[in-house]
Amino acid sequence: MGALLREWRDRRRISQLELALRADSSARHISFIETGRARPSQEMVLRLAEHLDVPVRERNALLIAAGYAPHYPETSVDDPSMGPLREGMERLLTGYDPYPAVVVDGMYQVVAANRGMGMLLEGVAEHLLRPPMNAMRITLHPDGLAPRIRNLREWRGHLLEQMERQLALMRSSPLRKLYEEVSAYPVGVGGREEAAVGGDHAPFALPMVIEHAGHVLSFVSTIATFNTPMDVTVSELAIETLLPADPETARTLRRLMP
Repeated sequence: MGALLREWRDRRRISQLELALRADSSARHISFIETGRARPSQEMVLRLAEHLDVPVRERNALLIAAGYAPHYPETSVDDPSMGPLREGMERLLTGYDPYPAVVVDGMYQVVAANRGMGMLLEGVAEHLLRPPMNAMRITLHPDGLAPRIRNLREWRGHLLEQMERQLALMRSSPLRKLYEEVSAYPVGVGGREEAAVGGDHAPFALPMVIEHAGHVLSFVSTIATFNTPMDVTVSELAIETLLPADPETARTLRRLMP
């Protein structure tokens, strides 16, 4: 517990005194916890984890290291108790059509997607679309979207940086293996490198520029997560929506999906 706490404090660049003040404790007590001279209560472990902004899954790891049972359950999205959550996500995805939207878990496995995303995935190799589908593989694999992404190097760099930030927050061997796999995919399979958004429309965020059905579409990505999650699964769900980056993309999507 002490070593893990010190690691998280170092990651956040917070001194023992600052953490103590935030958690209504003392620097001496924090020092004793980190050196193993004191065993914190379950409440103190959770309080320290909250002030260090530790991910929910890693909060359970801190509790186990301190000798306590996990505090946060990990419930499958398919569990009956998750019915309202699934219905809410489906309603959100449907309402976003014709613009693509997808829900992924902490390993980028696709939990749900709308028709707009299904349209964008037309032409992706069948082996990438078999469950469980993985959004990173679908996007960066040579048999996936990569050959149609015109600014593949830029978009690939953005996605890999996103995974690197996630890896810095959690210890996950499966996620590390996924990162090593997708980062090793060849880069020279994308379409022509060109300006991110064509015409007179300047990009307001890094877009993904992709060819589809004879059209060039430009999207910017937004990611939404759940506030104050009390379940490990829910804490790692992310809803990614692709917003048209120019008027032509919006018009094309409305024509393709009336």
